[in-house]
Amino acid sequence: MKKLTILTGAGISAESGIKTFRDGDGLWENHSITDVASPEGWRKDRALVLEFYNQRRRQLHEVEPNDAHRLLAELEKHFEVQIITQNIDDLHERAGSTNILHLHGELFKSCSCSNKNMIYEQKDDINIGDKAEDGAQLRPFIVWFGEDVPLMREATKMAKEADIFLVIGTSLQVYPAAGLIHDIKDDCLLIVINPNETGFGYGQRAVVMKETATQGMKLLFDKLVNLA
Repeated sequence: MKKLTILTGAGISAESGIKTFRDGDGLWENHSITDVASPEGWRKDRALVLEFYNQRRRQLHEVEPNDAHRLLAELEKHFEVQIITQNIDDLHERAGSTNILHLHGELFKSCSCSNKNMIYEQKDDINIGDKAEDGAQLRPFIVWFGEDVPLMREATKMAKEADIFLVIGTSLQVYPAAGLIHDIKDDCLLIVINPNETGFGYGQRAVVMKETATQGMKLLFDKLVNLA
């Protein structure tokens, strides 16, 4: 069975109603990225950071996977599928996908701010005073800007093994995730679905579909299955 590795970004979740901070003004819900998604922001105002992610978590309870998520799950009937996602939501899981690597963390998990390997399920709010077993404040289990991406090595291995590499809903501007395209084999088929220009010049290498995630997957699904 051929190996299909899929890199997904904010564009696929946006169609389910999840807002992306790259919508033009560089702000995320009227906050600068530094304030709510960096170690500096955490040190400066923990209450603000916790409430920001509490709002994201509450919203995630209210949205549903879209057709793009569901079609990616269907591809497991035809390929050995591995999804590498930059998204922190659980919409791929809810759609039925079973092999998902969350590069940037998961919104429905928390961890000790002293030990990120001390991880907990977190479906509700995190408040000041909520402690991990080591006595440290709980924080969102998110890879913030300026932090290491511990799963990058595993993601690189998946990219190198792919027979088909599908990029969907990402502008390829956030590194190191965007660099995965450079890791694929010379004979790997590269397909990109994104309505906007990306940060990567493909040359003749990629099949580029300037479509939304849902529309692109509807157009691509049968063609992919024929390649299985």
